[in-house]
Amino acid sequence: MCSGHSTEDTMNYATSFERVWRSASSGLFRMAHGSLLALGLVAVVFIGSGRLDGEQATSFNALVSEANAAETPVVAAAPAAKKVSAKVVEEDVTLSREMARVRDWVSRRYKVSTVALEPVLLAAEESGRHVGIDPLLIVAVMAIESSFNPFAESSMGAQGLMQVIPRFHMDKIGDERGEDALFDPELNVRVGTLVLQEGLRRYGSMKSALQYYGGALSDPAAAYARKVMAMQQRLTTAAGRKSDGAA
Repeated sequence: MCSGHSTEDTMNYATSFERVWRSASSGLFRMAHGSLLALGLVAVVFIGSGRLDGEQATSFNALVSEANAAETPVVAAAPAAKKVSAKVVEEDVTLSREMARVRDWVSRRYKVSTVALEPVLLAAEESGRHVGIDPLLIVAVMAIESSFNPFAESSMGAQGLMQVIPRFHMDKIGDERGEDALFDPELNVRVGTLVLQEGLRRYGSMKSALQYYGGALSDPAAAYARKVMAMQQRLTTAAGRKSDGAA
């Protein structure tokens, strides 16, 4: 099939196209990238058909350049982001020096990642300060109850790091939370600390509070409390803190 065209035909096609393009260009300039793509396809058709000679092709390319420049948005320079004080961020997320030493000791002894321990020990420090309980005692309970396994669950239904039984402490957990809420390590630490505070308020001494926590109030030997306090003493040594007795 012959596809040749005369020079006059070519000029007519080019002139017609340029006239149509000029009249429609103001509208096309307002269209988004889809319009430019369509324009590109038109160019392929005409150039591929041999309907534009060198001069008309140059003119057409100039029009395409104009369209491209017109639809390119002028983006204002974004304002410089305000620098966040590294000191403030660091203070918000950094363990105390004592607890950092405890973190390293626990990591070695229990083969737990320091990265995983960091938020847990931060929660212990924050919760302990909030209710007036030594954070190292809270960490000691975690060590005895779960060996720092946040997904531990006993046959009695005690869950998480501090082995809290949900049905006994929904007032501290919150009714809106799911049944697996205590597998959230930080929530578990906060709730466990509140249980210790409750025992201290009810029974007046940390030894009795620990026996209450361990469900062993009737044990005259207070074996559970002694076990936790012995671990607290080891953590106190690891922290580099001088021993001052049980909190």
